[in-house]
Amino acid sequence: MTAKSAAAAARATVYGYPRQGPARELKKAIESYWKGRITADALRATAAELRRSTWRQVAEAGIHEVPTGDFSYYDHVLDTTVMVGAVPERHRAAVDADALDGYFAMARGTQDIAPLEMTKWFDTNYHYLVPELGPDTVFAANSAKQVGELREALALGLATRPVLVGPVTYLLLAKPAPGVPAGFDPLTLLDRLLPVYAEVLADLRAAGAEWVQLDEPALVQDRTPAELAAAARAYRDLGARTDRPKLLVASYFDRLGEALPVLAKAPVEGLALDFTGAAAANLDALAAVGGLPGKRLIAGVVNGRNIWVNDLPASLTTLGTLLGLADQVDVAASCSLLHVPLDTAAERDIAPQILRWLAFAKQKTAEIVTLAKGLAQGPDTIAAELAANRADLASRAGSPITRDPAVRARCAAVTPADARRCQPYAERSAAQRAHLRLPLLPTTTIGSFPQTGELRTARADLRAGRIDTAGYEERVRAEIREVVAFQEKAGLDVLVHGEPERNDMVQYFAEQLTGYLATQHGWVQSYGTRYVRPPVLAGDISRPEPMTVRWTSYALSLTDRPVKGMLTGPVTMLAWSFVRDDQPLGDTARQVALALRDEVNDLEAAGTSVIQVDEPALRETLPLRAADRAGYLAWATEAFRLTTGGVRPETQIHTHMCYAEFGDIVRAIDDLDADVISLEAARSHMQVARELAAHGYPREAGPGVYDIHSPRVPSPAEAADLVRTGLRAIPAERLWVNPDCGLKTRGWPEVRASLENLVAAARSVRAEL
Repeated sequence: MTAKSAAAAARATVYGYPRQGPARELKKAIESYWKGRITADALRATAAELRRSTWRQVAEAGIHEVPTGDFSYYDHVLDTTVMVGAVPERHRAAVDADALDGYFAMARGTQDIAPLEMTKWFDTNYHYLVPELGPDTVFAANSAKQVGELREALALGLATRPVLVGPVTYLLLAKPAPGVPAGFDPLTLLDRLLPVYAEVLADLRAAGAEWVQLDEPALVQDRTPAELAAAARAYRDLGARTDRPKLLVASYFDRLGEALPVLAKAPVEGLALDFTGAAAANLDALAAVGGLPGKRLIAGVVNGRNIWVNDLPASLTTLGTLLGLADQVDVAASCSLLHVPLDTAAERDIAPQILRWLAFAKQKTAEIVTLAKGLAQGPDTIAAELAANRADLASRAGSPITRDPAVRARCAAVTPADARRCQPYAERSAAQRAHLRLPLLPTTTIGSFPQTGELRTARADLRAGRIDTAGYEERVRAEIREVVAFQEKAGLDVLVHGEPERNDMVQYFAEQLTGYLATQHGWVQSYGTRYVRPPVLAGDISRPEPMTVRWTSYALSLTDRPVKGMLTGPVTMLAWSFVRDDQPLGDTARQVALALRDEVNDLEAAGTSVIQVDEPALRETLPLRAADRAGYLAWATEAFRLTTGGVRPETQIHTHMCYAEFGDIVRAIDDLDADVISLEAARSHMQVARELAAHGYPREAGPGVYDIHSPRVPSPAEAADLVRTGLRAIPAERLWVNPDCGLKTRGWPEVRASLENLVAAARSVRAEL
């Protein structure tokens, strides 16, 4: 096929789309079902209508091939676990009794049954449910969801492409089930899993699928020869089947590297590759392997993870270069649009000239359609769109919002000494013990307490003008009084003020820092029914005035016990925002760190002896390729130390991390030089405590004993057993007892019971010691 005819064949597609609906209808329906307010049939009807409306909208926008199967009630990896029949034994009775309730039991747990472990989807803030596998796992195909959604779309007259998590990625994401030896490798189950995938593919073909997409993002990470050989075997075997649809293997989030020639040679009909950011290296790599003769290439040239408008001329140039490297070149985003909000048109509080710089899922879809048209019919056919795009890019590049000379001068003046505490940890620790006088196995929480309905109503009333600022702040003070009084009564040792004034741990600070933009409707799924509104980091960052001091000081006035000041760290402020792409991330991190340093120093000056700077995104943001990690960790750890380096020795600095694979960054955790770290550990059975011990981590640590992403209340005995497990790795004089994460999403009844049980567990183990 000539380049000209390939261009004529160019089509527009996407890999996935936000699931929630324009008013988060799915979240509301699921939570109503959990509370017994609607039936399962009503929930299914809401879900079906959301799927139909999304497919119609995408098709009407000009997308030629609509994805199916990417919809989920909770998580697409959990959907894959159901599809292949890998339901853990402890959940099997619940699933057999009621498939929907059993599905949610795997996701959230019940009072009697623990849920699946949850962790981050590669380097995003999306959380997936970790498959639990063992040598006795028996797979069985269940294609009902995938076939049902395909038929729904076909009934609307749409060209569709089902999307599945690929078999290699599924196994690489899995962990040994509880009780299975840690050395077990789930990838050894590949030959047992492939026939199940083959059966699902055959069912999809029989239902009318021409193409099926198999997502293999795990192959963009560093992979061993054995893992690459497994990928080659998987697609050789699936490709050899005659009863299957055409196969499109998709990767995203980074460059494929050594996996590219493996997939290029595989007997599949197409590849979908990311060509944004670091993954732009896929272009030269594709040319080096001789392209994809006779195959389809879907080119991800629109960034599916950030919200800045695409550089259409640059993307068109990339697409033109790709024309000679494949039989057919189609246009897409770099990954599923699950990771961006729905539509900029809903934003009313962002200035129109700035809104032009932003592209959410709907706008990215339009960019993809425009590029496909330009590739197929020539740039002249999109001349108006190209001119408007150039104007938008120039408007952003020339805006004074993006540059503050004072901020840049302050960053340039930073010295290495600014990012170091004035005394080593051993000396600080002694000073802190003398100052704080905490018991063995001190108890605390991570920061947030339940956001009550009354508090949310007060916040909405303030926005709507139904109450004034004074009325709202009295509501906040009342919440703080209740939180402090409960903690004192429960017997916690280091208290928090509960964060009732905060809408979100990143957005709250972003709204008070220069350089950030806050959205009103920019919701993005984090996990299950938890949606967040990542702010937009558009310009240079500074802190005009204190952000947390008065609320922490108020809590301090209510108690004689230590109260932690609570801040979100610089890396997390970047990772959970839509970060600017016009300067190095390390430069932006330093700006945020200096703004937070001012807040830390003001908290200390106001009498706060314990200050927690949360960095849950430190591991999440770790580059997927090992070769890129040293540079990232250098600026990321420096940013934390710059935030905390100005306090006195007796001020105890805490940090917190959750729901990630911490073993990869234990050395970096050490480099943070925090005095105490609290980490998620309940679902992973104290794995992180063992990892810290193996590294020789010398500071204090609190691996969590209460899984806050489940409604179940751990008993004192269960929490005590986890404390004892932690003690096998961390000495008692350095072990804290705390939940996995903040309590914002939980209700007061379960929080009261769980924290009372946590304190009872700490006291019982303390007595044993």
